[in-house]
Amino acid sequence: MENQALLIGIDGGATKVSAWEIVYDKQQSTFVLGAANAVKSYREIEGFIPDFKPVELTVQLNERTAEIHPTSEEKQQAAVYVEACAQAIHALAQQTGKAEVLIGIGMPGLKTDSKRGIAVVANGPRMVDYADRLEQRLLELGIQLAAPIAHLGSDADYCGIGENYAQEGLFRSVSNAYYLGGGTGVADAMKLDGKLVTFDNAKEWMAKTWEMKSAEGISLELVTSVSGIQRTYAGFAGKTLEELNEAEIYPLQISGLAKSGEEAAIRTFEVVNQNLARLLYERIVTLNQGWKDLFGFVNPNRPALNPEHPNEGKVFEVLIIGQRLGDLFDDENGKEIVRKPVLAQLHELIQNSEFLPAEIKKHYKDIDAVVQVSKLREAPALGAGVDAFLAR
Repeated sequence: MENQALLIGIDGGATKVSAWEIVYDKQQSTFVLGAANAVKSYREIEGFIPDFKPVELTVQLNERTAEIHPTSEEKQQAAVYVEACAQAIHALAQQTGKAEVLIGIGMPGLKTDSKRGIAVVANGPRMVDYADRLEQRLLELGIQLAAPIAHLGSDADYCGIGENYAQEGLFRSVSNAYYLGGGTGVADAMKLDGKLVTFDNAKEWMAKTWEMKSAEGISLELVTSVSGIQRTYAGFAGKTLEELNEAEIYPLQISGLAKSGEEAAIRTFEVVNQNLARLLYERIVTLNQGWKDLFGFVNPNRPALNPEHPNEGKVFEVLIIGQRLGDLFDDENGKEIVRKPVLAQLHELIQNSEFLPAEIKKHYKDIDAVVQVSKLREAPALGAGVDAFLAR
């Protein structure tokens, strides 16, 4: 089947859907991005609601345990999301000349019990029948499915899968690693003892980034993601996000402003860098010594983390920075404004740690070698395609 069907990985984000052809290298048992790619912005699709506001999360969470009642606006926006994905898949089929497809899809939000819909989402509509509607729309477009959509996956989990199975993935050659991807949100992924470990499966002893509170009392995601960096700068600069977007001022540009001495940009990265360093330090400590209450939680009712776990004593061979946050770490200005100070602060936290024993501090002494930047810009899409391939 893999020789005939077009393998597609979908990264469904908050503003657009990105579809990639995924190619399997049978000799090396690895995957690479193919030449075909299609991106569809939701606002391109007729019926898009530009000022759409998600239902309050408390309401979503309550309805998830009973019966979900999408609003009329959610239903309209959901139809737009489905259509954008269908058009992206159709475009790939046309580019490659293949009418039979095998699809893997990563989407943000908590999934329905069937794993084929979205039950809770912070930045979009709930879509309880997403996969069903997408499959029907693809049939209308003359596209055959080599297999039904197995499930909707997590973009964070797919980043880990991508790093583990891609030819240039940084998980491939190590046994223990942590991945932090930054874009609109934050993706956490981990590999322990040579196996991928989802954060859902580690939730009793390690928290996701978005669950923890920054020094400013907000979700760490809001100061460590790329969109969070832009939002932080907007606050210091007295501008709106709309104004920054219109002027095309994004984190890469903000790092340039910081390098040139602009106060708002400098203050932005003081906040960002401190929280990034503390986050990476928490990962190191929690893996090796268990949870030490280094952060509070956004949800005060979140069950307490278990301070003991079966992986204690381990160290990460690599800490990987990926997606647009990785681009920032690798950028000429970003290396000076972000990477260098983050690693300096992280080194100081480790070497002065009251929790880590001497041999562990020694392991992390050359922190520049431990922290690496992922080259897999499209890790979520690649991981989604790999997941569909393995689930077929």
